[in-house]
Amino acid sequence: MQKITPHLWFDKEAKEATEFYCSAFPNSKITHISTIHAVPTSTGDCDIISFELNGQPFMGISAGPLFKFNPSVSFIVNFDPAKDKNVRPNLDALWGKLSGGGTTLMPLDKYPFSQRYGWIQDKYGLSWQLILTNPTGEERPFIVPSLMFIGKVFGHAEEAINFYLSIFKDSKMGQMHRYGAGQEPSNEGTIMFTDFQLLGTWIAAMDSVGEHKFAFNEAISLLIPCETQAEIDYYWEKLSAVAEAEQCGWLKDKFGLSWQVWPVEMGKMMKNGTPEQIARVTQVFLPMKKFDLEVLKRVYEGK
Repeated sequence: MQKITPHLWFDKEAKEATEFYCSAFPNSKITHISTIHAVPTSTGDCDIISFELNGQPFMGISAGPLFKFNPSVSFIVNFDPAKDKNVRPNLDALWGKLSGGGTTLMPLDKYPFSQRYGWIQDKYGLSWQLILTNPTGEERPFIVPSLMFIGKVFGHAEEAINFYLSIFKDSKMGQMHRYGAGQEPSNEGTIMFTDFQLLGTWIAAMDSVGEHKFAFNEAISLLIPCETQAEIDYYWEKLSAVAEAEQCGWLKDKFGLSWQVWPVEMGKMMKNGTPEQIARVTQVFLPMKKFDLEVLKRVYEGK
């Protein structure tokens, strides 16, 4: 099954950052690089990179300085003692690699919820939560995207999760931990931590009452793989809530989270096409909002 894929928007550093992450994380590799030209948001050629970090698919793009990463979307890295005898040294080693030139958001230390945990924003601005996990219960992947509902959407994590569960196939709830009485300033009943599964992909979420000067933006989007136009139409209709944010397969939902409704076939075109075919497809898809798969196929075939 195709998984939901985190998509990372860089200014010019996608290739450099991807190489860094693949060197820092175990069992990781770049799987494909393609280059498109004359992208309006970029000052030059635009690299699109597919890569895997310990089996978790990612995509990165160098597309200009429009968006910056922030901790509203981070990535939990689960170190499971049941799988790794050297789990603590390996956690500390990854922390050391990610912390170079970065900013510590929560120091690597012992907390009530974990014997070893830290939250770091790396030198590219991407946020990681490294945690020594409890090996009991259902297994979780090594890397899990995490959504922080803050500002205008604080207190809406549960509503958002129920909304996503109603839309996506192969979805289910996981853990649910709420703030209780006496845990001010957090509001009683809001989400301390939860996770859920969409299309077989685990995603975590939390509410945070703090005065954060950031929010969800297009720097990190979640890419939905679609095999047919009917799937593209379905997800677009269900999720898109901000008309002015619709562009090139991107949309924003009513909580401000960015998604990409992505035809799997177009990914194959960009990977396997000749330079001429890729150029034709690129010229057509850049001004599109919702992708039209039949138009893309015709252009690719030169019809």
